[in-house]
This record gives sequence, structure tokens and C-alpha cells, in this order.
Amino acid sequence: MTSQAADARLPAAARNRRRRRGRGWQAYLFVAPSLFGVVAFLLLPMVIVLVLSLFDWELLSAPEFVGLDNYLRLAADGESWHSLWVTVVYVLLCIPLQTVLALALAMLLNQRVKGVRFYRSLFVIPWMATPIVLALIWNWIFDPRDGALNSALALVGIAGPDWLSDPAWALPAVALVSVWQYTGYNMLFFLAGLQGVPKELYDAAATDGATPAQRFWRVTLPLLNPTMFFVTVTNLIGAFQVFDTVYAMTDGGPSGSTEVLNFRIFQTAFKEFDFGYAATLSTLLFAVIFLVTVAQVRFFGKRTTYDLS
Repeated sequence: MTSQAADARLPAAARNRRRRRGRGWQAYLFVAPSLFGVVAFLLLPMVIVLVLSLFDWELLSAPEFVGLDNYLRLAADGESWHSLWVTVVYVLLCIPLQTVLALALAMLLNQRVKGVRFYRSLFVIPWMATPIVLALIWNWIFDPRDGALNSALALVGIAGPDWLSDPAWALPAVALVSVWQYTGYNMLFFLAGLQGVPKELYDAAATDGATPAQRFWRVTLPLLNPTMFFVTVTNLIGAFQVFDTVYAMTDGGPSGSTEVLNFRIFQTAFKEFDFGYAATLSTLLFAVIFLVTVAQVRFFGKRTTYDLS
């Protein structure tokens, strides 16, 4: 009996399952490039870092297995916990302000006014620039003597601080640069989300007597939850991994006030050549990001709907 004759005698559901299994290799073929990238550049490095955190390795010598000694060292390492705290403060300075400004810009640029496309492009330009170059420009802006910011403040009789040399102002200054750079980029996502909200919902709310503020809180914001979820998750992950702006503007100073955890990892690995302990710090950073992301997923998962029908 031929295979075609055998297939003909099978029920329709069984024949469909057999055909789907036969085409399965084609699906895996299309997924293979992306799967290779995830395994080679995400999963494998994570495993290597986790294994390396169990060793003492100074690059030029053979790795020495030390078990959990690096983690015990981390528990008593006040400088590393200080770097984690600086990172958390940086995230709290950046993300709320950045998100609010991006949403406000999106609502302003969602209007049908002349030249709106030009303004949308204008606000995205900072995101397109290299962070190192932007940091050098902002170093000049924050210069206490000849910088543009203190010169502008002097015009109204205000003596500006030494922004990047004062421990009280250095971290807010770095956070301000990040907010300026990424606000326009996040605005694009909110703009796309706003344009996906059906106009009929606003018309119905206006007919029921809802004020503009009520329409925002009861219509716009709830339907922007999928966009808000994406923006906050990606921004938090990026903010926890900040490095280049800090490296170019303050080099972790003054007095460690801007030494975020990623910068601490860099210092430990490439200046102290303690790669095992740097891997331990990397594991700590990953654990923090993972827990924060899970918390966001749980928070937004109960409040997000993707069906606007």
C-alpha cells in the first residue's frame, strides 16, 4: 500500500497533523538564524559568565576554581553595593521623567498641525547621535566657567554649580543627558500607540460629558498600557546597563557618586584584571534586571489588553 493510499484512509485530523509534522523542518529552518543568534550571543555568554563567577582568573594565569568565594566577597563588598545603589538612583532619576516627557511630546505631536513631521524628526535626532560624542558636548555645556548652562544662569543672576565635579550634582547631570537623548526615541512609540486608539472612543467619551483630563485618564492611558509596558521595560533594562555616558562624562567620579554598577564591572575586569569577581558583579546586575522585569510583567499583565475591537 502506498503512503498516499495510507494517508487517504486516515481521518482528516490525522492527515493534517501528519502534514504539519512534515512541514515542521521548514519552520525550524526559518527560525534557525535567530535561534543561533540567541544561543550564541545571549544564552551562551550568560552561562560562561555564571561559570566564570566561580573562578579566580586574572587573564594571564590559569583560572582557579574558588566556588562561592566571589559571592561571599560580594556580600561584604560595600563599594559594589554602593555602585548598585547609585545605579538605582540613576534609574529613578531617568525613567519617570523620561517617560512623562515622551508621552507629553507624543500627545503634542499627535495633532494635525503644519510642520508636525519635521518636529517629530527633530526630537529623534539626539537618539541617533553617538553617546560618547553627546557626552563630550554636554561636558562643555556643564563646564563651570565657560559652559553654556552656567553662562545662561549667570544672565539671570544665578551662580551655577560645578555640575560634574560636585557629588551632589554629578549624577543628576548625567541622568539629564540620558533623558534628553532618549525622550524623543520613546516619543515615537507613544505616538504610534496614540494613533492606534480608535477615535470613536474619544467621541463617545465626549458625548458622555468627559473632560479632556477624564478622557486622558480613562481612555488614553489605559489603552496605552501595551506601549507603556514596552517602553518602561526596555528603558529600565537600558538604564540599569548605563556605561558609555558615565565613562565619557565623569569616569565614575567625583568620589564615586556616578560609579554605576556597569562601570564598576568595567573597572574590576579591565583595570584590576579580576575577571572572576567582575563576572560575579555581572551576575548581580543580571539578577536585579531580571527581578525588576518580572515585577513589571506581573504589574502590566493584569492591566493590559491588546484587543481594541
